Amino acid sequence: MTICAGFESYRASPADVRVITSDGQSMAAHSYVLASSSPVLERMIDAARRGWGAECTVRVLGVSADAVHAFVHFLYCSKVAPEEEEVVGAHGAQLLALAHAYRVGWLKRAAEAAVSARLTPDRAVDMLKLARLCDAPRLYLQCARLAAKDFAAVELSDGWRFARRHDAALELELLKLMEDADQRRQRWAREKAAQEACRQLGDAMASLDHIYPCDGAAASASADAPPCATAGCTCRGLQQLMRHFATCAKKTAPGGCARCKRMLQLFRLHASVCDRTDQTTCRVPLCR
Repeated sequence: MTICAGFESYRASPADVRVITSDGQSMAAHSYVLASSSPVLERMIDAARRGWGAECTVRVLGVSADAVHAFVHFLYCSKVAPEEEEVVGAHGAQLLALAHAYRVGWLKRAAEAAVSARLTPDRAVDMLKLARLCDAPRLYLQCARLAAKDFAAVELSDGWRFARRHDAALELELLKLMEDADQRRQRWAREKAAQEACRQLGDAMASLDHIYPCDGAAASASADAPPCATAGCTCRGLQQLMRHFATCAKKTAPGGCARCKRMLQLFRLHASVCDRTDQTTCRVPLCR
């Protein structure tokens, strides 16, 4: 880990706090640096101090000694340098827990982003639980998306097996998240299909207006006229469908003709929206 300029500036002054880790290791630190970085550490230092200027100890437990060293280092630096992003990634989950517990907001956001970027299916369940405990919505959403996308791999993880045996609430929450994701995909598919149907109907209505214009050219326009050469125009297909509608004998038979039914639906849609005041000028079949 590189030594930041902020850490170097405090070396000249004597340290007055000992930070104790879970395995008994300790490191020297400055109380005013820790207190100014974290309101929780500020209260802990005030409670542990015996007298003004006396050295006190602060216990940071529950994580590895390397994670505590990285945590204190970032408190001195007050930022994560680009060359130190790998350090955040290596201790991301532990730094996230420490930053949440000691209320260091900027470090919590950096650790959450690092864990989200390195998320894998075998850790999705564990990180989902951590995100819920540490109030990390970005990581929570990323875990939910990964579980819904690759649930077969998530099912093989130790975290999922533990949740099924010992944490029914977490298992139910995961299943609910996946159900919600499936419903969203189905809703998006329906909306996309509806938009495509509206687009096709709009193109068909535009083609009807193109084949049967209401201006002076209407006298020479009909379904038997050759299709136009306009790029992207659907006149040719619509004219073929109209010729089929005019000659099909099945449209009046029981069950009818599917192609004729679609053509009749298009004529009905046109008649319902036709705004020509004098409908005798509208040449679209069945409009009147």
